[in-house]
Order: sequence, then structure tokens, then C-alpha cells
Amino acid sequence: MNISFIGGGNMARAIIGGLKNNSFDMKAITVIEPDAEKRTQLATEFNVQVSADYADDADIIVLAVKPQQLQEVCRQLSPLLHSQLIISIAAGIRSADISRWLNAYQAIVRVMPNTPAQIQAGVSALYAMTNVSQMQRDQATTILAAVGQTLWLDDEAKMDAVTAISGSGPAYVFYMIEALQEAAIGLGLKAEEARMLALQTFAGASLLAAQSVDDVKTLRAQVTSKGGTTEQGILALEAANIKNTFMIAAKAAADKSVLLGNQLGK
Repeated sequence: MNISFIGGGNMARAIIGGLKNNSFDMKAITVIEPDAEKRTQLATEFNVQVSADYADDADIIVLAVKPQQLQEVCRQLSPLLHSQLIISIAAGIRSADISRWLNAYQAIVRVMPNTPAQIQAGVSALYAMTNVSQMQRDQATTILAAVGQTLWLDDEAKMDAVTAISGSGPAYVFYMIEALQEAAIGLGLKAEEARMLALQTFAGASLLAAQSVDDVKTLRAQVTSKGGTTEQGILALEAANIKNTFMIAAKAAADKSVLLGNQLGK
């Protein structure tokens, strides 16, 4: 596969880094980036080809620009398309709008990755328009699997839920880690002790949940002994309606995703 990334920002760098770690041929990657300094950094760090302008020599084009820039990028790209697979990682922009901006081009896969992709521990949801071949779907899977797990959606409308859960989700987790650290400090632990305990607790609990045959509700019950300290903590969380608050937060994020899709796709 010859891959061109249009845009050399954080997510593009994460995917390129993941491909490099998977022994992908870096000479088969070109990054189109207007910033000369970024081009130099990308070429030095990853040994990829770099250019300020797109050339018609790629099998796959990854649109890795800001959502607000995507329409103009598509306008410039449209005359150069023939059979390339287009992969968009621009948040919020629906495949139908990308297709419209590309003069009804149909070989489009829309992707919602998340920030743990930066350490190859992300999860990416993918949706393919009907004209995308199985080979192209496999190519998209290969590229995004370089930065974590992949999930194909059968309905693009689910992308708004994905955005709310895995796209915004890392921020929720960081928020909880932050709260646990502050609670630890409030209970008398030093800042570095609080950080280590909070981070390792989240990391270890997530790993246990991922590897266990039991669901998370069962795992939580196993920790929550009757009359014990954990039960008191859980009762306090339940009294504050924390679970419902997270549901409200996810719904708010999903609603915002719908709104942004409507606004950005005009």
C-alpha cells in the first residue's frame, strides 16, 4: 500500500508511528503538510516522504486535517481522484458530506480514533460507504489496527455514540484519575504517592477487566465486601448518583456530536 497522509498532526503521527512499529515500509508513506518545519520533523523521525502538495500516486489517502479545513482540502483533492481509498479521521464530518465535497466520490471510510492511539493503545470505530471493497476495508483495518483495536460499525449514526464513549472517554477517565488523586492528597498522602496509586489502580483495574471472564459488575461486587470500606465508598457514589451523571455526560457529548456534524457538514 502507498499511503498519503494529508496533514501531519498528532493523530497522523500516531498512526505513522504505529505502522513503523509494525514494520510497515516507511518509504511507502507520504505526508502532505504545508508547514516546512513539521515536514522536516516527520521526515527525520519516521523516514517518510514529505511534500507540500498532493501527487496522484497513492492507493490510500488519509484525511488527517482539522474538521474546519476538510471541505477546502476535498475541493483541491477532488480532481485527482480515480480509485483511491479515502480514510477520514476528521472528527464529526459525515461520509455523505465528504462524498458531496468530493463530487460524489464513494470509496470513503470514516474513522473515529481516540487519543490513546498515541501509545498504540487506542480504539477506532470505522464506517465504510457501500462502494468500499472488502480489500479496501481490510486495508483500513490494517492501518488503524497499528494504533489499537478496531470496531466496524454497520450504521454511521452510531458514530455519535462512539464519539461520546471512546472519543471523549479518555477525558472522563483523566477526570476520575484527577479526582482520585485529589482525594488521596486530602486524606494525607503526598502528591507523588497519590499519582502513583491513582494511575496504577486505573491501569490495573482496566487490565483485570479486559482479561477477566467476569463482567465489570461482577468484578465490582467481588471487591465490595458487605460492611466493608469499599461498600461505604460505593454507597457514597450511589447517593451522589454518579452513574447517572456519567450517562448524562455521555448523552450531552453525543448530542454535541450530532450538532457539530450538522454544522460542519454544511
